[in-house]
Amino acid sequence: MPTLDLITRAEQIVAGAATSLTSAGGPDANQSFAYDLAHASSAVAAARACLEYAEFGETESRLVHGFLALALSDLAARVLGRERLWGLAADWFAPFADFVRTYGDPAFLAGLAETPGERHLGEDYQMVADMFHRFAAERVRPHAEHVHRTNADIPESIIAGLAELGGFGMSVPEEYGGYSPGGEAEYLGMVVATEELSWASLGIGGSLITRPEILARALLSGGTDEQKNRWLGPLARAEVLAAIAVTEPDYGSDVAGLSTSATRTEGGWLINGTKTWCTFAARADVLVLLARTDPDRSRAHRGLSLFLVEKEHGDSHGFVFTQEDARRAPGRLEGRPIDTLGYRGMHSYELAFDNWFVPEHALLGGEAGLGRGFYFQMAGFENGRLQTAARAVGVMQAAYEAALEYAVHRVVFGRPIIDYELTRVKLGTMAAIIQCSRQFALAVARRMGAGDGDGTLAASMAKAYVCRAAEWVTREAMQIHGGMGYAEEYAVSRYFVDARVLSIFEGADETLCLKVIARRLGGD
Repeated sequence: MPTLDLITRAEQIVAGAATSLTSAGGPDANQSFAYDLAHASSAVAAARACLEYAEFGETESRLVHGFLALALSDLAARVLGRERLWGLAADWFAPFADFVRTYGDPAFLAGLAETPGERHLGEDYQMVADMFHRFAAERVRPHAEHVHRTNADIPESIIAGLAELGGFGMSVPEEYGGYSPGGEAEYLGMVVATEELSWASLGIGGSLITRPEILARALLSGGTDEQKNRWLGPLARAEVLAAIAVTEPDYGSDVAGLSTSATRTEGGWLINGTKTWCTFAARADVLVLLARTDPDRSRAHRGLSLFLVEKEHGDSHGFVFTQEDARRAPGRLEGRPIDTLGYRGMHSYELAFDNWFVPEHALLGGEAGLGRGFYFQMAGFENGRLQTAARAVGVMQAAYEAALEYAVHRVVFGRPIIDYELTRVKLGTMAAIIQCSRQFALAVARRMGAGDGDGTLAASMAKAYVCRAAEWVTREAMQIHGGMGYAEEYAVSRYFVDARVLSIFEGADETLCLKVIARRLGGD
């Protein structure tokens, strides 16, 4: 059966399963089924996105065929023994069997070990990739290991250098002093740049340009003209750096349940409550803070508003700021650092607000923005999941390159380990997964740039599949290094712990699968 027909058949299977899921009560009543369906559909969507890439040549076709065999094998593993739940007959896999035997065969996958394939970005985007790759190699990578091992701060030279490249203004329109041409070019440029920076370091490279993008998109979605003029230009030039204060200790991805409050007072608002996982909070000049302005909690997300909270630079090891004003009780903002396994350099914090005053003009959108903070925040987060998929690709690419180099030079039992079948199968599987993950992210970027209404669902699928894939790729890259993979003197250990965060931030994997992907597949 031709590749296109196989993918179409697989899509029909997941569509039928989505109907079965709805009939059985939906994702909340069948969480494990919904989770498996979300991941299976995401892998099939990745294969669909790679069809054009397969037309570039023999190497590209082989990578896509290997990837599709892996995706179909994963689908089979999720269905086996639960055919009735999926609404399938016992012989459902028969149309796929010959393809998987051929292209999932270890000998075929081993043949991909040293053929990662060209990206085929086109001249313009290849220039973007080359520019950011040089910066990543020359300016980011030399600092990556030191920052990771000592939990140090991002060097200011990286921030300044990235600003010179225009990295902070990729989502800011040219009319406001940024570098965004809009449309497809904006999304593709962001994905390409993010991958290259993440290849050097997730913590001090790939994530730096995410926060200004979130604020820029929120401003463009709902900011007043005054707010746009006040913030967008400085954001693009890195004169202002932002952090995002949305998550709370008791609610995580359940944004509608947030309890941090903003209460009107003379001349502005008083913020009270606690935020957590606020990355880059110490270094940031402004916090993008989501708070409840309507005390009626039954209004859920409709009672939330977004604030731009200006602040001083704080010590990365923790900070306390106070406000004194005779008209009100003293204000206090405390930042407590949260130590993490990886993703170091930007630092994450728990922020405690106690009667912290912000002026009236801090409310995004002014009076018209009251109660619309959730929607502004979602506009800001629109591209975050796609960017996270691109970050995962960059980390995977770095891990694959490290594993391949080590395998070529490491001799065990008289032979380089690249000569052993198991090593080659692992590397070949990595190559297929990485290239098809990359092409999936690029395809989603094109859809989002074109204004495709399903682009948001596709971005969620990309994040779900690619981030989980990054855990496997970095784990196996580490394993190829043997004992040295567990030693910090090899960067592969950093790739492994960095990859682990990708399925957690920008929407935890379980929440993303159950609340977004499975529901959308079921028609909600």
